[in-house]
Amino acid sequence: MAETKKIKTALISVFHKDGLDALLQKLNAEGVSFLSTGGTQKFIEEQGYKCQKVEDVTTYPSILGGRVKTLHPKVFGGILGRRENEGDREQMAKYEIPEIDLVIVDLYPFEQTVASGASEADIIEKIDIGGISLIRAGAKNFRDVVIIPSKAEYAELLDIVNAQGAETTLEQRRHFAERAFGVSSHYDTAIHNWFEK
Repeated sequence: MAETKKIKTALISVFHKDGLDALLQKLNAEGVSFLSTGGTQKFIEEQGYKCQKVEDVTTYPSILGGRVKTLHPKVFGGILGRRENEGDREQMAKYEIPEIDLVIVDLYPFEQTVASGASEADIIEKIDIGGISLIRAGAKNFRDVVIIPSKAEYAELLDIVNAQGAETTLEQRRHFAERAFGVSSHYDTAIHNWFEK
């Protein structure tokens, strides 16, 4: 059935690693390939799994003190490319854009940083750009992509993979997209409220 999609490649870029290990173990057992950056990539490799660096796909290093890591057409093309659109598929092939079927992200802890009494400069550094963009891209293309927008959804995805393998239904992907826009909305509201004060 076209509405059921197999997860072959997962892009994982998270601030909180706790709870990720069980999910990684199951995804790896299901043959899912991992793609990641920095600390998350190191964490995945320490668990004993192969993990391709995002930099190897984009041919760009993490730049500007880590402010720009995933913001690249090869990453966002891989998430936003419509699998059943012939033009998208042709462009993905032409520009060697890999299909990314699962995005696992959690955002920099903006609210916790504000609550800690951190300086304005430190608070501003905790405004996530890449992560929020990945969440929105994955949620927008829920017809093809599973978006896990925070660690609160790790267990739910693990239950799905345990029950039905590395495959999701359209209804499941739409559910995660709804959660993702909720996370995005809450995050932006918190930032807006801080600026307003």
